[in-house]
Amino acid sequence: MIQAVLFDLDGTLLDRDISIKQFVAAQYDRLITHLSYIPKAAYTSRFIELDCRGHVWKDKVYQELVAEFEIKELSWQTLLQDYETQFQGHCVPFPFLVEVLSGLKQQGHLLGIVSNGLGTFQSRAIEGLGIQDYFEAILISEIEQVRKPQVEIFHRAVKRLGVTAKNTVFIGDHPEADITGAKNAEMKAIWKRSLYWQDAKEADAIIDELNEIPLILRQFESSCQTASIVHEPDR
Repeated sequence: MIQAVLFDLDGTLLDRDISIKQFVAAQYDRLITHLSYIPKAAYTSRFIELDCRGHVWKDKVYQELVAEFEIKELSWQTLLQDYETQFQGHCVPFPFLVEVLSGLKQQGHLLGIVSNGLGTFQSRAIEGLGIQDYFEAILISEIEQVRKPQVEIFHRAVKRLGVTAKNTVFIGDHPEADITGAKNAEMKAIWKRSLYWQDAKEADAIIDELNEIPLILRQFESSCQTASIVHEPDR
């Protein structure tokens, strides 16, 4: 029986690519008095390139931007603070997010988020999506001091939900951090297909859209019931 469903955040619930593009364009417009000598397209494209899909700390990104574009009237610290406080206003969910979360709750599933990243920033992003009230447990690596794919952060999540790993499904986009991590923690794992990663061979199922999740969960439930009947001892 599937008791709980855990989600990654970036690339799974949050469409980070679109969110970042919208934020950087808005940041340029907001600070155009100081940035107008830089072409907007150049500023946005260079940020996205330096950001490397979120794998580079933003202090490094802004230090490089300030140096390359010779920004004199804004410090990298000011730009970073703007990012930290304003990004949540540009958080874009993947399609069907609220409908799927609502449906899972109505079906009695406990929900959680397990995300790598900075505590305050990721919490603001979750609030930006407006989905925080759907989750009984939210674990962020900076706060937990342990990161995916380490099994400890997955084990903490199920412990806080009061369920077992074998009755939990994890959904994420990163083949190693999400899928390998969840499988090593003895969970079922659903890979949300990403253009950035070639494959997630260990995944129990693959989705392109969030609204595919309920059907897969029903298939998991059905296979568990079948296995239970097959292995039921003779009386």
